[in-house]
Amino acid sequence: MTERSASEATDVTIIGAGIVGICCALSLLERGVRVRVLDKQGPAEAASYGNAGVISPWSCVPQSMPGLWRSIPGWLLDPTGPVSVRWRYLPRLLPWAVKFLRAGRADKVVAIADAMDALNRPNLDLYGQHLAGTGQADLIQESWYLHAYRDGSAPTLSSLAQRLRTDRGAPVEIVGGDTLREIEPALSDVFGGGIVIRDQARAVQPGRLGKALAEKARRLGADIQRNGVRRLIPDGDGRWRLETDRGALDAPTVVVAAGPWSMQLLGPLGIRLPLEYERGYHLEFRDPGVTLRHSVMDADRKFVASSMADGIRSAGTAEFAGLDTPPDFRRARILKSLTKQMLPGLNVEDTHEWAGTRPSFPDSLPCISRLPGHRTLFAAFGHSHYGMGMAPKTGQIVADLVTDTTPNVDIAAYRADRFL
Repeated sequence: MTERSASEATDVTIIGAGIVGICCALSLLERGVRVRVLDKQGPAEAASYGNAGVISPWSCVPQSMPGLWRSIPGWLLDPTGPVSVRWRYLPRLLPWAVKFLRAGRADKVVAIADAMDALNRPNLDLYGQHLAGTGQADLIQESWYLHAYRDGSAPTLSSLAQRLRTDRGAPVEIVGGDTLREIEPALSDVFGGGIVIRDQARAVQPGRLGKALAEKARRLGADIQRNGVRRLIPDGDGRWRLETDRGALDAPTVVVAAGPWSMQLLGPLGIRLPLEYERGYHLEFRDPGVTLRHSVMDADRKFVASSMADGIRSAGTAEFAGLDTPPDFRRARILKSLTKQMLPGLNVEDTHEWAGTRPSFPDSLPCISRLPGHRTLFAAFGHSHYGMGMAPKTGQIVADLVTDTTPNVDIAAYRADRFL
């Protein structure tokens, strides 16, 4: 594709410069579409920066599974547990929580797993294509995903979660504690066994990955602005007027990829979707003294640790408190003791804490869709814990929808009207 001047007219405006919005821009640019991207923070500054970096083609296990409800009370009562709720927010959360538990019924999870698989399976190949020519292909490194259990008899391939993976071809293997430590010598001997998922990768600088792809999009002609969108107004004949921090902009077609802020733009248009705001925290150990070759999940405590360019990052807690509630960084600091238990040789003196918000629908699937009643308005948000993995295929589907091309996957599971 030849480079274009950003001053040329724009065909599509993307609201949101996280990894999903950037991948949408790249796929549209590949189709010859002129693109503008607007974000109040700039590329990859929110959840696209603060995640655990896992990029798994085999990520097909929904967040809600049969029997999960039995674990929730214990998690909520445990101050070091993987989930917390600000109690004053609970009444607002309950309708979403009911939908979440219903999505985890045995008769629903297989179809959800298929839809997750369709988005995640091609992610490594698509990232390779997007990174071509950037000189930064090493931002993604091949690795495995280890699920480490304290009880050596706990890992099993007969569980529904593992069957969802193996039925879709995932290379999964049960290993004992000694083998776990052969793979990852820094792991504590408290772990008696684990599950290894091969043929994966991890982003060693997730934020840098998003910025590298944004820079490629710029070279291909995208107009990427640090500019917040305050309001989205229909402007006749399918066009849109965007009220932004830097004045009004005209847009023939709009893709909303603003993550947790998406419904602030769509709600005034009468669009009602059950998006919840799931805050995540991470703690980065800047001088860890140990190294992980792969991404490791503590299967009992439900967090993930990965070696990154700036140290070891632990992530995975979830807090439901609303979009605008200030973070409670005690949730990040919990990860200090938990990661020390995982990695006894870890230096915990130099740490950096972070908080950000994931946009989550009850069924663990995003909304990738033309929005009802608006032929030139498209959704690409709600990727929950899976945005890093699902972003490239999401971008392809959005480019198909915008250019009236039939996607090569069934998109019914991602449509906005599944909730209507």
